[in-house]
Amino acid sequence: MTSSFKAAPDTKAALEEGADLTPRFDANGLITAVVADSRDNEVLMLAHMNDEALRLTLETGIAHYWSRSRNALWKKGETSGNVQKVDEIRIDCDQDAILLKVSVSGADATCHTGRRSCFYRKVVTSDGTSRLEIDAQPLFDPASVYTDH
Repeated sequence: MTSSFKAAPDTKAALEEGADLTPRFDANGLITAVVADSRDNEVLMLAHMNDEALRLTLETGIAHYWSRSRNALWKKGETSGNVQKVDEIRIDCDQDAILLKVSVSGADATCHTGRRSCFYRKVVTSDGTSRLEIDAQPLFDPASVYTDH
């Protein structure tokens, strides 16, 4: 698939300091997207975008991603109603990762488990053993929203 974005510049300086958006998609045609809440910068999720998902996000102002598990384009919130309106997009220094700052509508939940953030578990280590501890409860019942999970 041919990208709709400009080719990467010839020099490192142009890549890092230039004004052209030239995302560096990986060998699978994907770029990593970190998603944070615009209000408090809490990291909500990590996803991937292909050329089309990034282009649609830029055109519509609504976050679109590429689902690796479903091998399909995915408009965030299309099923759940928890649409991510993009308030700001940033790209890292070598243009191989994107940061989306979003406002979430609906139940203000991003995770398919019904929680605000996909990062609802923390790693706790004691006596040389690590385990996961849940520190956020669901804001909606996923079983009532998603029929194919």
